[in-house]
Amino acid sequence: MRLPGLFIQSIKNATGFDEATFEQVHQSGEQVTSIRLNPQKIFTPPVSIQNAQLEKVKWSSMGYYLSERPSFTSDPLFHAGAYYVQEASSMFLEEVLKQTTDLSQPLKVLDLCAAPGGKSTLIQSLISNKSLLVSNEVIKTRVTVLAENISKWGAANVIVTNNDPKDFHRLQNFFDVIVVDAPCSGSGLFRKDPKAISEWSEQNVQLCSQRQQRILADIFPCLKENGIVIYSTCSYSKEEDEEIADWLVEELKMESLQLNIDDAWGIVTTESAVHNAYGYRFYPDKIKGEGFFIAAFKKREMGNGEWQAGKYKNKSEKLTSKEIDVVRPYLKDPNDFFFIKQNEEAIAIPIHLENELAAIQSALYIKKAGVRLGSIIRNELIPDHELAISSIINDAIPVIDTDETTALQYLRKQEIKIDTGLKGWALIRYGNLPLGWIKILPGRVNNYYPKEWRILNK
Repeated sequence: MRLPGLFIQSIKNATGFDEATFEQVHQSGEQVTSIRLNPQKIFTPPVSIQNAQLEKVKWSSMGYYLSERPSFTSDPLFHAGAYYVQEASSMFLEEVLKQTTDLSQPLKVLDLCAAPGGKSTLIQSLISNKSLLVSNEVIKTRVTVLAENISKWGAANVIVTNNDPKDFHRLQNFFDVIVVDAPCSGSGLFRKDPKAISEWSEQNVQLCSQRQQRILADIFPCLKENGIVIYSTCSYSKEEDEEIADWLVEELKMESLQLNIDDAWGIVTTESAVHNAYGYRFYPDKIKGEGFFIAAFKKREMGNGEWQAGKYKNKSEKLTSKEIDVVRPYLKDPNDFFFIKQNEEAIAIPIHLENELAAIQSALYIKKAGVRLGSIIRNELIPDHELAISSIINDAIPVIDTDETTALQYLRKQEIKIDTGLKGWALIRYGNLPLGWIKILPGRVNNYYPKEWRILNK
């Protein structure tokens, strides 16, 4: 792997950069694989994992390194949302949130550039049940994958949107925290993705820097006074890192926040040239992970007043009391939700988020909100897959535990055979986690795994 000479020259003066060890780790061919567990889904790991020596990611409560990269596609637990495959450096977002935010409070958090969902699922695991996460993706072709990963994670307090950053100005003073994992030149991924090397150029770095400033300026009005911005890139370039930190302090009058870093972690603390704004650099020759930069800031500018909860009206059609009676038995705590209908499908949303949903509906395009329960036909719920893999489903729903072979047949949407006395709707389960719905009929079992999610390889 040959790194561009212009690239090496451009980062020679970056804090913590060691050319010899940096080049060496890129030539080594080493690949690091890490996963982050879903705290809402307690599963029984297969024997292969039970016997493995998992190494903890030092700055993550649920992150682990794997000794080798398995076939995640062939692991039913991956499809059940038991864990997320996430680069270890990115998991440091947990530490930043814990040090800058009171996570016990009800918060409104925006993950602006969210696809495919690594940081959103991490944020959701940390915030309280009374909080709201808006997980946004600008690119329409990527928002479907984001919505799928949010569904697998299983939480109800997430709204997935597909909007440009400038659209968020309609929600002035709305968010307590905004996470901007900004589009960047990608040099931090050179070891993981050698194709990124051919796409790197000084011109692209400059274009990314300009785009990053525009994105931050666009979303600034929707952050509350004393709200937190967490900015990150997978780039080593100062123009996209420390210089953006200076720009945030200079142009948006934000206060840089210093974090407490354990020296044993190998993370490099850096300060910007003009305003001494703090940032944190991750180099693959110093930590077990890929290249990454992250920094946190507090908004000090006075806003135009507080966001007013009662200002918006919910435009959604609500379920009738009769329809609510149909869906209630499927939910663990039905009184915690309000119910709306969209395209003839019932959706459950945490009751404390009714005003927030109305506000977001008035300003943004919503791809997904809450948990889709299914369609009500002749006073019967035809349950949706989202409900099956959610954390809100009633524990009393009939379940069929199965082995790995049958689980994979189910995930490929193949015919499965189950010997049981049960009839009607049931969950098929592997490792103590639901994979989806089956309907048990006389002489056959109907497989209701979503066609678009099925495993295609044999």
